[in-house]
Amino acid sequence: MTRSGFSRIFLILFLAGSLLPIYWMLNMSLKTNEEILGAMTMWPTHLTFDNYKTIFTDQAWYSGYINSMMYVAMNMVMAVLLALPAAYAFSRYSFIGDKHLFFWLLTNRMTPPAVFLLPFFQLYSTFGMMDTHIAVALAHLLFNVPLAVWILEGFMSGIPKEIDETAYIDGYTFPKFFVKIFLPLIKSGIGVTAFFCFMFSWVELLLARTLTSVQAKPIAATMTRTVSAAGMDWGVLAAAGVLTIVPGALVIWFVRHYIAKGFAMGRV
Repeated sequence: MTRSGFSRIFLILFLAGSLLPIYWMLNMSLKTNEEILGAMTMWPTHLTFDNYKTIFTDQAWYSGYINSMMYVAMNMVMAVLLALPAAYAFSRYSFIGDKHLFFWLLTNRMTPPAVFLLPFFQLYSTFGMMDTHIAVALAHLLFNVPLAVWILEGFMSGIPKEIDETAYIDGYTFPKFFVKIFLPLIKSGIGVTAFFCFMFSWVELLLARTLTSVQAKPIAATMTRTVSAAGMDWGVLAAAGVLTIVPGALVIWFVRHYIAKGFAMGRV
């Protein structure tokens, strides 16, 4: 067998192994708990959509899904807006301590969320911000802004500085130049940045679970509290897992070309 044949077989096996957990979760979401706990089957014997109906009709599940979407969207927008001017400064200007400041930003991204859990909890309790969407969104900024600055700085550094100088000679003010000329040139970088900010905020559990309780509780926290006197509701839990994959898959679909460009540039 040729090398290309081995490569195809390896790729098929890799894809099958990667997709198997997702398929199995989808399979479980279409079964009853009795069938899940009974004999193992590759597909539902008695197909049911009751688990998904529970997600969209039960207040705890439905509100958890909406809460997650709200604070994730807020965080993604704020992270990108804050990172754009910071990344531009790092890519265009040299100042005292710029390398140290850039490294300090990255160390914040590499720090475990548990390190900042107690300070956030005390601050939010003092200012009455516990159990709010903005509380989780602001907490995630501590990790998403450094990542966003790092990605955007790489894309901006690839844009020649002569474009800035030409725009100023033509009479453009900085805000007009930045919005009408510069941002369209780095739209792929903005797409990649928004994707990674979305994914981190969407899958983060520790801060989101600790800083919320009822009003802003995310779906990830609800999924960890499915044990009752009757036992674990495996079908509903699997349905919730499938639904949590959907937003990420949609985001990947819309920014897939930008992500590929980011990998090609070596900044992702």
